Amino acid sequence: MFEFIRSHQKLMQILLAIVIVPSFVFVGVSGYESFGDNATTVAKVDGQPLTQQEYEQALRRQLDQYRQRLGTQFDQKLFDTPEFRQSVLDNLIAQRAITSEAQRSHLAATDAAVQRAVAQSLQDVPGMFKADGKIDEEKAANLIAAQTGLTPQGYVQTLKRDMTVQQLAAGVQGSAFAPRTVAKMVSDLTEQEREVQELVLPLSGFAASTQVTDAEIKAFYDKNSKLFEVPEQAKAEYVVLDANAIAAQTTVTDEEVATAYKAAPTRFTAPEERRASHILVAAGKDANAAAKAAAKAKAEAILADVNKAPAQFAQIAKAKSEDPGSAEQGGDLGVIEKGSLVPSVESAIFALKQGEVSKLVESEFGYHIITVTSLKPAAVKPFEEVKGEIAAELKKQKAAKKYADTVETFTNTVYEQADSLKPVADKLGLTINVAEGLGRTPNPAAATAPYNNAKFLTALFSDDVVKNKRNTEAVEVAPNTLVAGRIAEFKPASKRPLAEVSEQIRQRVLAEKALAAAKKAGEAKLAAVKASGDATGFGAPLTISRAKAEGINPLAARAVLKADVSKLPAYVGVDLPGMGYGIYRIGKVHVPATQDEGRRKSDAEAIDNIVAQQDMINYVDVLKEKAKVKILRPVTSAKTDAAQ
Repeated sequence: MFEFIRSHQKLMQILLAIVIVPSFVFVGVSGYESFGDNATTVAKVDGQPLTQQEYEQALRRQLDQYRQRLGTQFDQKLFDTPEFRQSVLDNLIAQRAITSEAQRSHLAATDAAVQRAVAQSLQDVPGMFKADGKIDEEKAANLIAAQTGLTPQGYVQTLKRDMTVQQLAAGVQGSAFAPRTVAKMVSDLTEQEREVQELVLPLSGFAASTQVTDAEIKAFYDKNSKLFEVPEQAKAEYVVLDANAIAAQTTVTDEEVATAYKAAPTRFTAPEERRASHILVAAGKDANAAAKAAAKAKAEAILADVNKAPAQFAQIAKAKSEDPGSAEQGGDLGVIEKGSLVPSVESAIFALKQGEVSKLVESEFGYHIITVTSLKPAAVKPFEEVKGEIAAELKKQKAAKKYADTVETFTNTVYEQADSLKPVADKLGLTINVAEGLGRTPNPAAATAPYNNAKFLTALFSDDVVKNKRNTEAVEVAPNTLVAGRIAEFKPASKRPLAEVSEQIRQRVLAEKALAAAKKAGEAKLAAVKASGDATGFGAPLTISRAKAEGINPLAARAVLKADVSKLPAYVGVDLPGMGYGIYRIGKVHVPATQDEGRRKSDAEAIDNIVAQQDMINYVDVLKEKAKVKILRPVTSAKTDAAQ
């Protein structure tokens, strides 16, 4: 199975693009009606323009998703390639072509299905649903904005389009399958075992006789200058305007709290609380008249017993109630909320006083005898009990209003007095913070810092800010959070001096020369053993397969499993970076008599999936031709800041 994947790398790359990052492929494209057709158009699909701005938005989203997924392992340089940027454009074009076909086919996800999908996407997020089961719209909007950069309406629109496209894709992929003979062949290859012996010519045997000259060190330094570059760095000052900063400056007086308390007395009134118990004599709604009469007579007899000894209600309920849910608890129904019980029973409960026993109450379940076991009347909560709650709420309201009023002042001040952050800090009571060692891309180690934001860093490293020492614009880095900054110190990209890295280069060149010598000697040895078939010097036999290759270098295992074994013994030579040169003798090849049926089934399913993805790729190619795709401008040299 692994060999199949390795030999179909292009297919697997496309498969990963479709399966692993669908949220990238189908996110961030607004309706066709809003597209502009001007000098920034990079491509046309079905006559509609795809703009540079849309491409850059998709590129940023893709990078943000990888950054979140990889965390500290994320490296911007791995994605800063023409191939990666072209793949972003290709995916956008594919999305447009599929969407156009879905529209022509009149496919559309229903609003109900979309709403269910939205609810499912949020159901595992703590605190996302209110007590009444409805989505907390404010929290949902903040979450959607933080993770996708979209409004709730834009998120729903995007989701609806994705689900529509999935309908189209499902019709293509759902009919794909691979012949069972292919699946068997792949499974046989996966389980095939090869007995191999190893002979390694280690680097240490060649390093001692290898010399590295100063001229070779200098040549390596000049040829590989990028390896020794120190990226640009900045020390920056920044100020943050957010709800916390405003809240810290917001106060609420006792008079305001008291006024709010008096203005809404019902809000601070604890409702009446009733706890009840019952005894049920069952008589379903389908019972005939005789059965109902018998049940009623039985209930009247029990009621007589209860009236004689009201204090024994629980014991009588345990003995005689026919409600399996409450009988064992002495008939206890718990605290009763209005609307939770059948109307006749509920009305009786709310008509009783504490300790009072009802007359017979008929419902669709039979005849009930009811008592109220506890009753707490409605009461207004004391001012001191709710004072803190009211104060916090008033403070939040005042801070929110003040924040909205302050945003314009913050934005204008950092722009108009752009040679310093002190004016805006003094005017709004903000703190000027300092961050050191900043680069153009966010640092995973400072993930929560307000300055560690791609938009802000792009603004901070713009030419105007770096060269002219001006403030950045006010940048929204999160909902209700603005940041503005300026460069305090700037260190441009530089190259480490040769003297500083000379020994490092010497060791690397030494390893390369020693490996070359080991390879030369190894290839000579390989030719000799192929001619003689001699196994002298080889290690003990080791059995490996594609599913199990422990005890052997992964590079060697790959070469051994790919080797032609039509004639045995077979030999293969492998470069082992950092180790030397390895020669491997394959003596036996066989497929185990007992095979893993679970693995074979898994292999068959995986092959079906790959065929389905290839069918989808071919279908997308047809749709691209149908949509008359035209690429007007290359994106392999897109603006650097688009990838920040």
